[in-house]
Amino acid sequence: MEETHFDIEETHFDREMLKHKKRVVVKVGSSSLVHEMTGELDLYKLEQLVRLLCDLKNQGRDVILVSSGAIGVGRKALGLNRRPDTLPLKQACASVGQAALMMIYQKLFNEYNQLSSQILLTKHTIIRDQSRRNAKNTFRQLLEMDVIPIVNENDTISTDEIEFGDNDTLSAVVASLADADLLILLSDIDGLYTDDPYSCPDATLIPCIPEIDERLYHMAKGSSSDFGTGGMITKIDAGRIATDSGCDMVIANGRDFHIIHRIVDGENVGTLFLAHKNKNFDLTKYIEQRHGHR
Repeated sequence: MEETHFDIEETHFDREMLKHKKRVVVKVGSSSLVHEMTGELDLYKLEQLVRLLCDLKNQGRDVILVSSGAIGVGRKALGLNRRPDTLPLKQACASVGQAALMMIYQKLFNEYNQLSSQILLTKHTIIRDQSRRNAKNTFRQLLEMDVIPIVNENDTISTDEIEFGDNDTLSAVVASLADADLLILLSDIDGLYTDDPYSCPDATLIPCIPEIDERLYHMAKGSSSDFGTGGMITKIDAGRIATDSGCDMVIANGRDFHIIHRIVDGENVGTLFLAHKNKNFDLTKYIEQRHGHR
């Protein structure tokens, strides 16, 4: 592997500004929502997540949740002992699981007197002008009415299992559509590393990415790029969409959802991607270029 250098000492950044973020998108991956040994939903963690999101709302912030897990929940509900390996079976699992997952979320949000809603998106929602405008208007209206939207890819009708890459890219698209100023991307890794931390003892956590460039992509492709749910590349793609749309992004470990409050309190956890609004950034063209082959 050709070595790529980051000056870790120069990438720290004062995170006090995260305390003032007004519209926050939180993405949680499947691995953060289920018990590792059984694959069943971790109801304790789900309740913890909902309580923390409601508290963010009580602080005066707008909150959007992007949640994975529908296919896994549906598989368990249908009594399948293995992961679905055909597209119709995956979509059937998603159909059953999405309803079950939303029922649990709404029950938990109701306990805190918080309205929630469901939004299902596909790649085509983004690349078609009218449907993209409709999505933007829906987010705007829901947030004005103090609702917490719960977003997932519409796996039931998607042409691939997950078109956006385990919801990493989808969450950044949502942040862009909703004009969010902070995206918290919770995964099964502490942040972005210089290499795979599971196999490379010298891997170093990068605390801050001031700008995404080809050097960063080169590093990700050269390392064991599948580490972390969704892989490094999808997380960098998400970072590019978010930051070019004017939204800061933090990748952090979803092992303990209290990290959400640590992030918005300005603690130096995870990897922070700094926003730099790019007037030339075209979300539709970017999605078509990165995902048009699917």
